[in-house]
Amino acid sequence: MDSIALCLYTFGKAQTKSAVEKTERKSIMSQDSNEEKKRQQIQQQFGAAAKDYVTSTVHAAGPDLPWLVEAAALTGSERVVDVATGTGHTALALAPFAHEVVAVDLTESMLEGGRHLARERGITNVEFIRGDAHALPLPENNVDVVTCRYAAHHFIDVSQAAQEWARVLKSGGKLVLLDSIAPEDETLDGFLNEIEALRDPSHVRNHRVSEWLVILKEAGIEAHEERSFDISLDFLNWTQRQRTSAENVQRLRELFSTASEQIRTALHIEPDGDEIHFTIPIALIVGTAISSN
Repeated sequence: MDSIALCLYTFGKAQTKSAVEKTERKSIMSQDSNEEKKRQQIQQQFGAAAKDYVTSTVHAAGPDLPWLVEAAALTGSERVVDVATGTGHTALALAPFAHEVVAVDLTESMLEGGRHLARERGITNVEFIRGDAHALPLPENNVDVVTCRYAAHHFIDVSQAAQEWARVLKSGGKLVLLDSIAPEDETLDGFLNEIEALRDPSHVRNHRVSEWLVILKEAGIEAHEERSFDISLDFLNWTQRQRTSAENVQRLRELFSTASEQIRTALHIEPDGDEIHFTIPIALIVGTAISSN
């Protein structure tokens, strides 16, 4: 190859490399921009609904809350972190059995609701701090127990969140995860995630239990399904709590009314005038952080 051809070849490679790098940078910037928009959407959605979550029966009570406390098996000496705490119902339920609870959430108005509840109940060992589940404002190997309840389906990147749980947990520390899940059946998975996204635009995905176990193992947490159950919901309260748009409410009604027999049976869909009663599946997953040494 002569010198001119070599120069042209080298220049061409450089141009190609530059074009590829530029495309990659644009892709990364676009992804970062989309993630930031999603975070803003989550804050706007839950900022507006914070008062409703203080009194929400699903979040404030229900048999799953004592089940989660039982699974945490606290002895009074533990430092606990409740991720995406919302208005703090889980953190406050754990507080009497822990040395300290750190309640983390992205939305300040949610945290204010939690602080208010803590003052009302005279609970003083819970610290409410603002933070992102994908980058917890905590040092590594610092926590005995991590909990996360009814929140992970909003996470932009559950693998990153799981890595954060593993990072902050001490070796042998415990994860207690409770969330709405998708059935293993593809049709039911698709229907459930479609109605969740229409009802709440900050929804990302209800994952299957099988997906969660793989995600957690890859992050360094050996986990198993401790318990699965359904929670009963009423359509009007379900949509009103998230201030679902009238257009989406109508679309949701259409989806419920035209659902297949398989879906109606699995989700126990029962029309009742303007109301629709139905259930969604929930799983309680417990894991142990594995030492990287």
